[in-house]
Amino acid sequence: MTARRCYLTTPIYYVNDRPHIGHAYTSLATDVMARWKRMDGYEVFFLTGTDEHGQKVEKAAQVAGEDPQAFTDRVSMSFRHLVDVMGFSNDAFIRTTEQRHKDACQALWNRLVEKGEIYLGHYEGWYAVRDEAFYGPDELVERDGQKFAPTGAPVEWVREPSYFFRLGAWQEKLLRFYDDNPDFIAPNTRRNEVISFVKSGLTDLSISRTSFTWGVKVPNDPSHVMYVWLDALTNYITALGYPDESTEAWKKFWPADVHFVGKDIVRFHAIYWPAFLMAADLPPPKRVFAHGWWTNEGQKISKSLGNVIDPLALVSQYGLDPVRFFMLREVPFGQDGDFSKRALSGRLNELANDLGNLSQRTLSLIQKNCEGKLPALTEPTAADLELLGPISELPAMMGDCIERQAFHEGLEKLWVVVRLSNAWIGQQAPWALKKTDIVRMAAVLRHLHTAIRTIATVLQPFMPTTMGKMLDQLAVPEELRDLAGLATPLADGIALPPPEVLFQKVQDEVA
Repeated sequence: MTARRCYLTTPIYYVNDRPHIGHAYTSLATDVMARWKRMDGYEVFFLTGTDEHGQKVEKAAQVAGEDPQAFTDRVSMSFRHLVDVMGFSNDAFIRTTEQRHKDACQALWNRLVEKGEIYLGHYEGWYAVRDEAFYGPDELVERDGQKFAPTGAPVEWVREPSYFFRLGAWQEKLLRFYDDNPDFIAPNTRRNEVISFVKSGLTDLSISRTSFTWGVKVPNDPSHVMYVWLDALTNYITALGYPDESTEAWKKFWPADVHFVGKDIVRFHAIYWPAFLMAADLPPPKRVFAHGWWTNEGQKISKSLGNVIDPLALVSQYGLDPVRFFMLREVPFGQDGDFSKRALSGRLNELANDLGNLSQRTLSLIQKNCEGKLPALTEPTAADLELLGPISELPAMMGDCIERQAFHEGLEKLWVVVRLSNAWIGQQAPWALKKTDIVRMAAVLRHLHTAIRTIATVLQPFMPTTMGKMLDQLAVPEELRDLAGLATPLADGIALPPPEVLFQKVQDEVA
């Protein structure tokens, strides 16, 4: 049997500022997919890290009165702290200031030189320091006599010696690649944007700078540092041992299965990155998924407005798993979404009222009426199959949604089944059956236990700690908590611990 493997990445986060909800959101989606794949028997490599070079970092360090390396050492730790607080299960954390990464960047550069893909010239044009990106005149917006990038970042006219990558030569090859790989860019709105941009014409890309020094030195020409995006994107192969293509990690995991990114950096990942790789005779990644942006109570998030959402503060106030659930339940992944405390409290109450109520009622009834022991498994009736049919379909349904990065859709479909389970327990009324048919009561409670076990199992990637506690209450052993384990029924009569409340309701007005 062919080994099943999966390589998933977050973007590496720029260390010019503190982590915010956008960083947490991208990494959370990656984490959920990584956890799901592991639960489905895959060998997974999940990478995150920090992007630490470039003019913007150099300027931020100067403002802070620090040496760039000391500055990046300090700010990079805040992103490691985010990983810990959010419970991300990454297998590695990469920093672009590591020597192995500089070596990988220089090796890729040399390979592109050998292939005739790089030449020396002069760059003259509009550059946005904030975006670390070059823009054509037709992309600029003018306000109050000043020019801005389409992102709103101010641009400045730059003229300096520069090495160029022959991106223009890759226009038709990229378009063919997109046609041959229709799932390479998702969602479709981003795919259409990228294809439209490429069709409008690609010019050669400036890939070095001489006006600052904080970056990876260009081989054989140390007066130049590499364009930060050529440096940053290379992290995905550095982590697998590149340029040594004989490493186990490289052979197992490249090309990456999904690069998770924000929509603002899709151009770099879906145009520049596959062009760099194909030019170096390396396989491009299989998929780039670009999610949307969050607003805060209807307002664009910005430091000047003082409405940046701190994920650490949310976790401190509401708890980790409820925040994880909310972020992927509230907004279709790939679309823009609005954060509001009312919406957050609504999702927390949904957990308490629906799933919390279902598990608490069922397990309390088993404690009270079955001596706290799991009732015997019985042949399901037609009425039982109204519950067990949809329950049995949950793993495949959730797997399909996660494979498409449709996290919101998966949770919505799951919640239909949670509500169905609540309706079913009401219809079967096991509390009343105790007086009329104790055998039927036990059968109903066993089927409800099966339903909750399946729900808790497939929810583990989203809410690992809380679902772990729920599976503890269901007496599911650790070795049966993956998807394959669902096929093994628990032994009749095993003791179940007394249930504890796992979800707390919150009031809108104090949320």
